[in-house]
Amino acid sequence: MTGRSSVLILGAGINGAALARELLLNNVSVRIVDEADLSSGATARSSRLIHGGLRYLEYGEFDLVRESLAERTRLLELAPHLVRPLRLFIPVTNRWGGWLPALRRFFHMEGRKRAIKHPRRGLYLVKTGLRFYDAYARDPSLPRHAVHRPGDPEVPSVARDRFVALCSYYDAQICFPERFVVDLLEDARQIAKERGIGFEVWTYARAERDGAEVTIHTRQHNGSAENPVASFRPDAIVNATGAWVDRTLRMLGVSGEPLMGGTKGSHLVVHHEGLARLLDGQGLYAEAADGRPVFVLPFGNATLIGTTDIPYEGDPREAVADESEIDYLIEAVNGVVDGVTIDRSDMTLHYSGVRPLPRATGSTPAAVTRRHWLERHAGTDIPFFSVIGGKLTTCRSLAEESAEVILGALGRERTEDSRHRYLPGGVGYPETEEELNARVRAMADRWNVDTRVVTYLWHILGTRTEEALGAVEDPECEML
Repeated sequence: MTGRSSVLILGAGINGAALARELLLNNVSVRIVDEADLSSGATARSSRLIHGGLRYLEYGEFDLVRESLAERTRLLELAPHLVRPLRLFIPVTNRWGGWLPALRRFFHMEGRKRAIKHPRRGLYLVKTGLRFYDAYARDPSLPRHAVHRPGDPEVPSVARDRFVALCSYYDAQICFPERFVVDLLEDARQIAKERGIGFEVWTYARAERDGAEVTIHTRQHNGSAENPVASFRPDAIVNATGAWVDRTLRMLGVSGEPLMGGTKGSHLVVHHEGLARLLDGQGLYAEAADGRPVFVLPFGNATLIGTTDIPYEGDPREAVADESEIDYLIEAVNGVVDGVTIDRSDMTLHYSGVRPLPRATGSTPAAVTRRHWLERHAGTDIPFFSVIGGKLTTCRSLAEESAEVILGALGRERTEDSRHRYLPGGVGYPETEEELNARVRAMADRWNVDTRVVTYLWHILGTRTEEALGAVEDPECEML
């Protein structure tokens, strides 16, 4: 890997993978190291939504909403096999409530210990937010918001004695963010191969720094020993380890004040046929008893429920949903839906992730910004950066902005970006469900495979599905 600038990225989550791809597009060689598997942190423990951040409007973060909505539109186009439109419904209990708490949030007048009190967000407050949301989105491919009465056709059944209306709007869902990371890295590999640029990924490995020299150690499968596999001098290091940023800096001997103040978000996966039928492929975005939004989302043949937002100081890998969080989420669902009651026996699993949020004082967890930036550390032998913040939706824009900063530190100019670059599997994707179903049936007939298998492959591989089916008969195929 000589003759070019090289960057070491620590962390193989969605931000690290997106940044690697962006740097390779600008002819910078990249090495990625992660202490665990690909996307094993917050990427895999999220709510699996690609969204503009409707709630961010209450905190006056209009530019973040605008950026997030632009990225939502872009990902729907560039990764259609993984990012799909999702209709969401917001049940409201009153018409005029919630304005005073919303103004407090807008002017940042919430204290850390101040809970969001009643009255809940009313119909006219929600409609105002959705008007802004539609205006910022400027996305003709998705319908604008609408207002419905409980009991209207195609509207999830909610408790009519509590809710006066439901507002619907569109965002997007990414059921397999882990696969999105794989696609980012596959595209990075293709870029590197086409241009003759170095690109390597080590998982279950750690980096050890001695000045400008870095040594990579990989773990044995049983974890009992480590083997040094490479030593090199990168031109820059990027710490994209999410909630582990501060821990990583300490391990590599980079001093400074703590940067991260993550919060724990817990989720439940439940298998309840009645709840799945009630949703019918759509989602609910409701308020829990404390005013925090809770999502109830379709998730294959299951339902995904989340999330909580609790300050967390421990090792992110040890974060788990506690008993009170499980009860909180179950109660939130049962307080909204009509004719369906879930309990712990319906829960297949629960998981928790720690959001990589910036450290903030005097704010409620919900008020901590979801913005991202690249922090440069002083006093290091080579340019050393940490990624602060970030979420699934803005991974590409974060990578583009970060690449420009890194390239500047290396004395280079940005020559390309990924704004119009499809992910593998997104090129030539069917424009309609009818066209997709026809292609699924044709492939099922050609390869003598059940259409359900082909449909599943389409949702993770997109237009590479036929290549994957052919790979079964061709052991030399790169997909294997």
